[in-house]
Amino acid sequence: MPAPRFRSRTFRRIHKKLPSGKTKLFYKRRKPKKAHCASCGKVLHGVPRELSYKIRTLAKTKKRPERPYGGVLCSSCTREFIKQKIRNENV
Repeated sequence: MPAPRFRSRTFRRIHKKLPSGKTKLFYKRRKPKKAHCASCGKVLHGVPRELSYKIRTLAKTKKRPERPYGGVLCSSCTREFIKQKIRNENV
């Protein structure tokens, strides 16, 4: 019987083959969902889908695209947002 904390599906069940030839059940945390655009909800590219303790070790440039609103808005929504910002500024 697994430990109570492993009974839910919060943890993935991974069968690993040991050097002895037997297989053993290991438990690993599930990855979070992919990052989505705050405006249109499209999946963001260039944003890693990892556990927080692994993302913490990454460099800032590896965590999101290096452009305004990178990691928050997709490229097309960013383009439209900047256009709207400039249009409103000139009025």
